[in-house]
Amino acid sequence: MSLAQVHHISAAAGDESAEGRFTAVGRGVTAALLAELEPLFAYVLPDGAPHRPTDAELRSLPQAFTYAVLSDGSRAVGRTAPARGESSAPVRFHTHAVHIPVGVPLPGDRLPVEAWRSPHWATVTPAGGASLSDPLGALPPGPAPVREGLDDFAVSRGPWLAAVLSDLRRASEEAAPAGGPVVLVERRSADVARWLGLAAVALPRESAERLTFTTYTRRPGSSALRVVGVAPEDAAAAREAGLRVHVCADRPPVEATGDVWARTAARVWRSRAPELFQEARGLPGDPFAAGPLAVVALCAGVGLGSEERAAAAAWAAERPYALDAKRTGQLVEALTSPGIDDRTGSEFDAVGRLFGALDGRCPAPVTAPLAAMLVTEAVRGGNGSLELPRRDAFVGPEGEAIAGVLGPEILTELESGAGGSRPVARTVQLLRVARLLGMNTRDLLPDVATRLAPALLRETEAETEGPEGPEGYAGPGRPEAAAEAAAGPLRGARTPGLTGSRGAPGPSGTPRTPGTPGPSGAARASGSAGTPAAPRPSGTAGSPAAPAFAPALLELLDEQFDVRTALLGALDRIAPEDPGAVARFLERVALPFTGTQALPHLRMCAEAPGAMTTLGRDRTALWHRILRAAGLSPFAEPLVLRTAAGLVWEDRAPTVEEARLLLEAATSDAHRAAGTWSRLADAALGAPADAEEAEALAHDLLRAFPQEIQGRERAALQLLALCRDLRTGAPEPGWADRVRTLRDRAAPLEPQVQERAFTALAERLLAPDRPGAELYAFVRSDDTDLIAAYDRAARTEPTRTRLRTQPAYAADCFTVWTAHPHVGPAWTTRAAALLEEVLRPAVRSMSAELVAEVEETVGRTGSSGRANAFRDWNRSRTLGRLGRRIVGRVRRG
Repeated sequence: MSLAQVHHISAAAGDESAEGRFTAVGRGVTAALLAELEPLFAYVLPDGAPHRPTDAELRSLPQAFTYAVLSDGSRAVGRTAPARGESSAPVRFHTHAVHIPVGVPLPGDRLPVEAWRSPHWATVTPAGGASLSDPLGALPPGPAPVREGLDDFAVSRGPWLAAVLSDLRRASEEAAPAGGPVVLVERRSADVARWLGLAAVALPRESAERLTFTTYTRRPGSSALRVVGVAPEDAAAAREAGLRVHVCADRPPVEATGDVWARTAARVWRSRAPELFQEARGLPGDPFAAGPLAVVALCAGVGLGSEERAAAAAWAAERPYALDAKRTGQLVEALTSPGIDDRTGSEFDAVGRLFGALDGRCPAPVTAPLAAMLVTEAVRGGNGSLELPRRDAFVGPEGEAIAGVLGPEILTELESGAGGSRPVARTVQLLRVARLLGMNTRDLLPDVATRLAPALLRETEAETEGPEGPEGYAGPGRPEAAAEAAAGPLRGARTPGLTGSRGAPGPSGTPRTPGTPGPSGAARASGSAGTPAAPRPSGTAGSPAAPAFAPALLELLDEQFDVRTALLGALDRIAPEDPGAVARFLERVALPFTGTQALPHLRMCAEAPGAMTTLGRDRTALWHRILRAAGLSPFAEPLVLRTAAGLVWEDRAPTVEEARLLLEAATSDAHRAAGTWSRLADAALGAPADAEEAEALAHDLLRAFPQEIQGRERAALQLLALCRDLRTGAPEPGWADRVRTLRDRAAPLEPQVQERAFTALAERLLAPDRPGAELYAFVRSDDTDLIAAYDRAARTEPTRTRLRTQPAYAADCFTVWTAHPHVGPAWTTRAAALLEEVLRPAVRSMSAELVAEVEETVGRTGSSGRANAFRDWNRSRTLGRLGRRIVGRVRRG
């Protein structure tokens, strides 16, 4: 059908009183459509254009080639060009447009932009108002002239290509993006048309048809079109209007676009291979997914970046059936090219998925390069997230070749002493690759396992460490009980220390290396079939999350029995040094326990979380249950004592009763070998002052561990044992001085131990049968703390009762408290206070007969002068003559 054509001539430049007019209108173009078309044909000369241009200057003025969709759904394609006017108006602007009704395609099923170079666009209205030829219908067959020279143009605009294509793609979406049109700044309007030609080839047809445009305007902010071209002098105004502006006539942009499809399309254009766009549209997938285009580009030899290659590999991994054998081989060859040196982790991950999709579907020679690339990256690149190929992927010469190259590197790194600081994921990866390549690592395994075991604990602790320890976790496996907050026996700081305050610290934490192992081992995270795994605590909400290396580690242990045996043995050996850390590790990573290894310490650590949840605060029951889980007697394996103690008490001391349980659970030789004797000493020294069992425990510990307990702890325990003798036996002479000596040796002495010792000494000195020599030594020491303890003991109710009811005891106390007035201020002051505040009330409460008995006893045991002194003191209500005399002597001294 013949399309209606419209001709319009605008007002003269600079003649504001004149108006444009339609000079020819084809059939079917209504007045309403003309009113809508006229603003599209408005033309404003560029700044600095001459008033009377020459022919060359007239031809150099920009032309506005426009494609618009009208309100009724019809479309219009037209060109506005400067033309020679009359003498009074040397420049006029002529528009030649074609109206395309709704549902009618362009002749030859062309895109609108293909007509911009048509030779039949008129610059004057034809005679009679009819066009001599249709500018759309007269286009030659085959690729339209618009495509000529686009390759060269794309290469010249390389720095801007990806960003412009990305914005044009968004502008072509079904719903026009908000924010106004995309602005292309070029010195020549023809170059704006070339940009649109690049987009028309790269975009799907339906997207290209939605891309309305004009190649030249002075008012981009008021345009309803999706793409507009402006001259460089109007770029600033476009930016101020908030539009997306690409100044393609200035310095190249610095920032690259994040649109992977646009970057891929830009590389295709720069490689002068536009036919690949149509080829890519024949593959399944989203039209703007980078994968299909990247695949055909790589197969055609177009060089792409890492993200684009990753997109191609990811797309092919999801649709391995979409490519024939030839394309699959080309893609693999392109992805594994030795000339590529910018591969990233995401690219390797995508290649790993592609290998998994092709493995078994394609012949081994096709997939072998992918496997070799993945293994090489795993060894040299340190990518711990790679999904490694199966072992049979390298059967044959490919395996021998890659093993010959990588084998020495793997062995050297595994032998390196730096393995103690090597991330777990790295060691696991090296061991898996070594097996994959058929390498013999048996001789290395003991050392590798010895270094790997503490690294497992380090990274597990570091990965979950928070300001108050691991998140949601305290102790080796705490019950979910509010009663265990703060003072709970199983709660508290996670400081490693398996032998009380003297225990060797466990491995310190280090930040983990990013990189999540592949998911293939996740299915075996609960342990291998037929072998018991470390149990989880039952009834707890929210089990601690597994560390990042767990899936790959479990995969390794499932693949390699010799590694499993070596590693479990190494973990079992270090468990007594920090059983709490091992228990926390086992709660996060359920290691498979083999039936052939004893592993007593690992089994205890695995038992602890569930036992704590079940038994709660009953540490005695918990101790027995954890010891039973070892499967070995402490007599056969003394270190189980250390592991059990570390799990039950972690970094705190047991109670005295619990310490007695520990001591009786094994011989002193077993405790000596396990180092648990220090926990028993901590229990004795940390017991409350009223815990009488602590004295007996101290006595037993000194007998059982005479060589191990030394220094301050030995003096403190001897002090406790002396307390026992002071209360229940006959200590060796000199005990008053010995208390002070042991106190000084044990500094800094635990307050409760000092209180217990001083109280025992004071009570013994207040006893009626105390030796006079010990009392004299005590008084002569003038030790302020000891005398204060004596004063407190003398004021207790038992002493006061004895003073009131036993005249002989009252007489003895009077004699002692008045007998040493010159020893020093500490004793003199305390003695005077005791006479007035303790003894006087007791004597006053006695009957006359009892008072007389006191006086008679004082005289009999002392002298007549002392009896007189007692009578004078007893008659006096105040300090008394004797007291005044004592105080006077102290002052004179």
